[in-house]
Parts: sequence; structure tokens; C-alpha cells
Amino acid sequence: MFHVKQRHPAWHPGRVALTENGCTSHGGPRTAPRTTLVGLLRGRDFRRLLTARVLSQLSDGVFQVSLASYVIFSPERQASPADIASVLAVLLLPFSVVGPFAGVMLDRWRRRQVLHLGNLARCGLGLITGGLLLAKAPEWLFLAAALLVTALNRFILAGLSAALPRVVEVEQLVTANSLSPTAGTVAAACGGGIGFLVHQVLPPGPQADAILVTLAALLYLSAAVAAHRMAPDLLGPDHHPDRPALHRALGQAARELADGVRHLVRDCRPAVHALAAVTVSRFCYGVLVVTVLMLSRYSFNDPTDSTGGMATLGKAVAVSALGFLLAALISPWCTRRLGLTGWLTACAASAAVFVPALGLWFTVGPSMAAALLLGVVTQGTKICADTLVQEAVEDEYRGRVFAIYDVLFNAAFVAAAGVTALVLPLDGRSVAVVLGVALVYALIAVGYARAARRAPAAVLNGSDVATTR
Repeated sequence: MFHVKQRHPAWHPGRVALTENGCTSHGGPRTAPRTTLVGLLRGRDFRRLLTARVLSQLSDGVFQVSLASYVIFSPERQASPADIASVLAVLLLPFSVVGPFAGVMLDRWRRRQVLHLGNLARCGLGLITGGLLLAKAPEWLFLAAALLVTALNRFILAGLSAALPRVVEVEQLVTANSLSPTAGTVAAACGGGIGFLVHQVLPPGPQADAILVTLAALLYLSAAVAAHRMAPDLLGPDHHPDRPALHRALGQAARELADGVRHLVRDCRPAVHALAAVTVSRFCYGVLVVTVLMLSRYSFNDPTDSTGGMATLGKAVAVSALGFLLAALISPWCTRRLGLTGWLTACAASAAVFVPALGLWFTVGPSMAAALLLGVVTQGTKICADTLVQEAVEDEYRGRVFAIYDVLFNAAFVAAAGVTALVLPLDGRSVAVVLGVALVYALIAVGYARAARRAPAAVLNGSDVATTR
């Protein structure tokens, strides 16, 4: 339901090195590079890793729908914006808190075991969560179990990316990095679709939510079985006796993140401006997502019709996803004509106009049109910000800066839900919220345009959109 970004791993020569007998360091025979998609899929180990990814992220999609169904669209309870904030916190905060340090652990634990045992643990937690739903346990227990599931997800996603260079040749990494995350994203979307269809068929209530969670748990089990089919040491990491202790490595990671922040502030003003713009834009998007959720639940449908509410929300998510796709198609053309700064500014300025023009009707048609345009401007802003950061930050610091980017991106969405919970009425109809968001978009456009004029023109007026995460 909520997409979370993944970054392609950099290849490390120690991960897929050739030994003296002509074999790779992970035990496979040396073969001629096969960079085509068909050649890549002929690799048994790559197929098994891809299967584990697809099943794991398919499970995530089902689980996220079950979470939204119980907290927001349950007919037995009156969901509030605060409930939505709790769901978003469960889904996104592990990526912000655990994410920057996950790599430290993954360079010490066998990644195949992380995939296998992590998905087994999520299966068990899913079954426990289903039991909590049937037993009508306190909501905080349900959310605590869900938080553990999503925290484990951070390690599993990072482990899948870190393991990829162990199962393909270096010449195949570009193709593999194009296929694997895309297949995972599609699988998560399909899982959300499966969860949505199951929710539409079953009578609404705790039993339906428990069935959804149980289905997700069974899919997690299938992902664990798929991971278990790989050799225990296949995915690394290699043992290094001089590796520092875990607590020292975590401290070093924190210091390196702090170095990344200092580098940003001191040497990369264009990147700072872009990060500020995309973070505030993400905050506005989060406010509007919560607004649409409440409108779908209480205004666009009868409050007792949870099935209708889920259907309306599903349409809004699909329309917004179409907007994201359109942004990916038109952004290269727009940046060639407007520059990165011009396109980012145009996205924010246009949102300042269409958000009140369409949002103040508080009806389904204009809201769906606004969701489409919001998808375009939100993704367009992100594309520009990604490219500006990639161009402005030195390669030595780029990984750390993007880790900081991830924290800002996800934390802004959670903060938006928290703020909205304080000011949004239950039915989602708030003229003040809509106008306030439009004003913030206008300030983004004006503030970023002014800051960009003082930045180096060579960075801000690049004509090509670099590959984004």
C-alpha cells in the first residue's frame, strides 16, 4: 500500500571474486557473462533469490492492506486521523530508525539466514497478530506486533539487495538491479491488490482482518522456504577476523552519518535546498493522504460501509500511482526545457494552484483528479531532488547522504500524519487544512527558486535526469 524506496547496492570485489580454480567466491562455476534478461534468469541462485524477494514483498502488500483494514476501515470502530498516524508510524518508522544501521548487522550475519529466519519470524508474528484480532486484544498489542513485522522487513529488504552481487557476475549487475527491485515493487502492489480483493469478498469485521493477516503469514512462510533452498553461506558475508566489534561498528556508522550531515551543510548547498524542498513536499503529500483516507472512510461513503471506503481508497491509490508513472515519463522532457530547478519549482507551484481548486469540492471526482496530479508533482519533485543530490554530493559521501535522505523522506510522512491528527476533523472536510497545504506548496516554490538562484548554475540546470533510486 505504501511504497518504500530501495537503493541499488554497489558491487564489492570481495563479494564475487574469482578463485584460482576459476570459480566465484560464493562457490558457483565461472561462466561467460550473460547480461541479457534471459541469460540472467538462467542462473539458479539468482532465480532463488528473486523468488524469495517476490514472495517476501507480495506478503508485505497483503499485510499492509490488513493493517489498514483493521485500523481505518473496521466497521466496529470509529477510526480517526490519529489511528492513521499510528499505522504510518508502524509502516515507516523502522525504515527511518533501523535503516541507516541495518548494513552494519548484515555485514556480520549470514544473509541467507536473515532472509530465512526473518521471514519465519514474520510468519509467527502474523499468526499471533491474527489471534490478537480474533481475541479482540488491546490495539497497542496489535500495533506492537505489526511494528516488529515491519522492523524485520528493513533487514530483509537490505539483505536482498546486499546479497545480489553474490549470485550474479559483475557484468550482470545492471540488469539484475533493474529487474529485482522492480519485480519486488510489482509483487508488493499485487499483494495489496490480493488483500483488497479478499477484503471485498469477505464480510467486514475482525474475522476478515484475521484472515488477511493469516494469508500474509502463510506467504511469509513461503518466502522463508524459498530462502532456505539456498546454501547457508551462498549470500555471504565473508568472514573477516579484523572486523570491529558490533558496538564499535554501530558507533562508527553514527559518526559517518554525522560526517555526511556536515558535508551537506558545509559543501553542498544545492543538495541541502533540494532535500529541504522534497522533505516539505513529502510532508504536504502526507497531509493530503490522511485527508483522502478520512474522506474515503466518512464522506465519500456511508461510515458503516467499510467495503465501499476501501474501494474508494483503492481507486485513489491507483490514480496516484498512475501519476507517479506519468512523472517518470515526462520529467526528462520537462527538465530538458526547464532545468532541474525549473521543473521542481513548477511542480510545487502547480500544486499550490490545483490543491485548492480541486480539493475544496470534497467530492470524489475532483479528489481523484487531485490524486493524479499529486502523483505527478510528488514524483517529479523527487526525481529532481534525487538528481540534484547525486550531482552535488561527492561520491565518498553519497551513500551516507542518501541514508539521511531516506530518514527525512519517511519521517516527513509520519510527521505529516501526526500533525494532521491534531487539526483534521473526522470526516476529512477542512478548508483550513487544504488552504494551508496550498500555502506551504507556494512557499516551497518561492523559497526554493530564490535559494536556487544563489546556487551554482552548472549543478541546477543539468539537462538530463540521472537514474533515480
